[in-house]
Amino acid sequence: MVSLLDQLSFNEPWPKNTFAYELTTSYSICQVAIDPDGTLVGVIVVWLVVDEAHIATIAVHPDHRQKGIGAGLLATALLIAAHRGAVSSLLEVRVSNQAALKLYERFGYKTTGVRKNYYQDNQEDALLLTLSELNKDQLRNFLPPNRV
Repeated sequence: MVSLLDQLSFNEPWPKNTFAYELTTSYSICQVAIDPDGTLVGVIVVWLVVDEAHIATIAVHPDHRQKGIGAGLLATALLIAAHRGAVSSLLEVRVSNQAALKLYERFGYKTTGVRKNYYQDNQEDALLLTLSELNKDQLRNFLPPNRV
């Protein structure tokens, strides 16, 4: 199911067995969002690298976007990462992905670099974004009311 969501969301989805592998590592934080009907609507994988939370992937089903699901997943994963010792976060995002850029801006991520020709499908550049401080109180503000 997670692989299908990944394929719906990205031009370069992860290989199918990658998500299963992420569940076996101590440095990965894997979270999903399920709607009330039990349908998978979102996924996030965050890698803990020393004291940084690297957002490896985040996806929300196209039919469920703009409903706060991505923000909830990101906030939850970053709170878990902070609890496990992360103090900052980073990620790469396509320069053309305006929806994602708006989400990350709301969280306080700042552009700190450009990775030229980062994406293999079309050689698009990626912006390197950094959130210099994981503020638990601010992150909790992005959680749905029943998750606080």
